[in-house]
Amino acid sequence: MSARIYLLAGGAFAVGTSAYVVSGVLPAVSSELHVSLTAAGQLATAFALSYAVGAPLLSTLTGRWERRTLLIAALLLAALGNLIAAVATTYPLLIVGRVVAALGAAAYTPAATLFATGFLPPSERGRAVAVVFGGLTFALVLGVPAGSLLGGSLGYRGVFALIAGVAALFAVAVRLALPRVEAPAAVSLRERFAGVTDRRVQTVLVMTVLGVLGTMSVYIYVVPLLDKTAHLHGGVVGVLLLVYGLGAVLGNWLGGRATDRYGSLRTLTVTMIGFVVVVATLSLTAVNAGGAAVALFVWSVFTWAFNPPIQNLLLEMASGGGLLLALNASAIYLGAGLSAIVGGVVINLFGVELLPPIAAVLGLIVLGLVFVLRRNPELQQVEHLDEGAVPALAD
Repeated sequence: MSARIYLLAGGAFAVGTSAYVVSGVLPAVSSELHVSLTAAGQLATAFALSYAVGAPLLSTLTGRWERRTLLIAALLLAALGNLIAAVATTYPLLIVGRVVAALGAAAYTPAATLFATGFLPPSERGRAVAVVFGGLTFALVLGVPAGSLLGGSLGYRGVFALIAGVAALFAVAVRLALPRVEAPAAVSLRERFAGVTDRRVQTVLVMTVLGVLGTMSVYIYVVPLLDKTAHLHGGVVGVLLLVYGLGAVLGNWLGGRATDRYGSLRTLTVTMIGFVVVVATLSLTAVNAGGAAVALFVWSVFTWAFNPPIQNLLLEMASGGGLLLALNASAIYLGAGLSAIVGGVVINLFGVELLPPIAAVLGLIVLGLVFVLRRNPELQQVEHLDEGAVPALAD
């Protein structure tokens, strides 16, 4: 795998950390700007909504940009947003910084994924997607703990300034290390959005929303869930969340390898079966620290193995990959945004213990949609071609 792809993953880590780090600095923001923790928490909402709206819009507006220039501009925009957050002395200005940073991330991630897969044959695209998303995975693993640790010594302004510097450094690295890649041939807006009207594409986007909704509605409330099922709290929960993060790294890597070897739909089938089984039994297995560690690790592996085959499936479906990947990124953040709402409603009405069974039901719906797609003749042909490329992976 080319070192250039790992550079793209580093950029994904920078913009992903910008998204996740806010959870670790919420107390500092609340204290310094004299706002409630609830208000400070809306910084995450502002980022998510801006990303969801910005990803397809920016993909369309920048469709004719030279690809390296687009990556540099996106990283610099993310750096600017974090710099604004670093110097913000008022809550509204901090919100502006989060919106700008989100737009940079929304422009970068789909473009980096498309850039990474553009140089590779179909038999290696799954791993390339996994490497780029590996940057986001490490951001999840390290972002929140780093925000908590560095926030105490640097303050939230120092944390955002540090992220701005990292994003700017990766922009310089992209300029120096990556080749120019001209934009694809001009297409009309009608042609660009043709893929969106494809029912297969719509099905995949629904799968993304439901899949993210299922896992995040549990993950967001995993702390009270573990307290309820295993009476765990404090430092033990922190260690368990780190175990979850390690599972995410492994799952993302396995998802990419499996996609290249067995095809997108086969990988999604196994992934969703594993997800449903693990999450449906989470309240039964996570009854002590050891059981919770195993359950969270395995759950995370199946959860994060979901991204590479989904991204690759969209690339297989249509030539307008940039817009489709951007729409899928929006679907991810839409699912994440809905998860907090759905999870809160379920907890208020039925209690936190019902979240895993509901997530399992959502997983079953996604699995059903996978089987619907597997009946599509065109995708069956693609899966057959991918299977024929297996020997090329012997290295």
